[in-house]
Amino acid sequence: MEFFRIKKDIPFMRHALIFNVISALTFVAAVFFLVHKGLHFSVEFKGGTVMELKYAKAANLEGIRHSLEQIGYEQPEVTSFGTAHDVMIRLPIIKTVAGANASQLVFDKLCLAEQGAMKQIDTVSAKGEHIVKAGCVDAAGAETVTLQKVEFVGPQVGDELAQNGMNALAMVIVGVMIYLAVRFEWKFAVAAIIANLHDVVIILGFFAFFQWEFSLTVLAAVLAVLGYSVNESVVIFDRIRENFRKQRKASVHEVIDNAITSTISRTIITHGCTQMMVLSMLLLGGPTLHFFAIALTIGICFGIYSSVFVAAAVAMWLGVTREDLIKPIKEKDETDGAVV
Repeated sequence: MEFFRIKKDIPFMRHALIFNVISALTFVAAVFFLVHKGLHFSVEFKGGTVMELKYAKAANLEGIRHSLEQIGYEQPEVTSFGTAHDVMIRLPIIKTVAGANASQLVFDKLCLAEQGAMKQIDTVSAKGEHIVKAGCVDAAGAETVTLQKVEFVGPQVGDELAQNGMNALAMVIVGVMIYLAVRFEWKFAVAAIIANLHDVVIILGFFAFFQWEFSLTVLAAVLAVLGYSVNESVVIFDRIRENFRKQRKASVHEVIDNAITSTISRTIITHGCTQMMVLSMLLLGGPTLHFFAIALTIGICFGIYSSVFVAAAVAMWLGVTREDLIKPIKEKDETDGAVV
């Protein structure tokens, strides 16, 4: 399917050097912010307390954040999940509050904000188990807030998650490089990996510069961008290989320009539809999906850019030729091997 077809090839590779310099400067800036500022890791990586609360009426998230800020939490993560009555709170470890007492102190503060009093509430689970939960009741005895669940994530667990995340990222990069080396040629594999690392580092650079929270969902978005970006590179590389077979008199520049130009319509359809879904998550998904959608948005935009001006250009600089992709046909011996 094509929305349009461009008859004259756009000379992308004529300006490849300029865009590669821009990419290099952007990459260096991202690395600088990563080293200088670092990532603002979430509770999953740094350790802290995760609480799940259930309100009798729709929860006031801003009011909850204000109450937590009064205790000493500078950037508390308060999100709704499931319904407007269910709230999840992620609290980092701070010096003024002991980890074991954080949940009790926070629940007392939130109960006071609802003008209620603490009370132990007896409940029966679906399996018939007797469960005692901390609750908050108003003057009439009606339940206003219930503490559903409390989990404490220690720093050691956070370090393990961070290490596992880095291992997953490294395995994806190695797997993609092996796949491209088998399917195409090592020059294309190196070009695609450089383009993918370019996208990943720039995403991390944005999160370091703006100090956005880097959580497990953001890590999942980064891994998704790796696969998404390499897919675009593979489409262009496939067209380059096809053009080398058809356009035998064309130069390498002309072959690459034609491959990119002929896939523009497909790129607009694919990335446009994907970006619409991501924007819907960004605008309507709430705080839970906010940074996940931001990471995907940055990855999609730079994925298009890197596939054209990084992956294809690096393959060109590495000296890819027709012989790298198409094996020469051996001429058949007229005697067919027979010797008289």
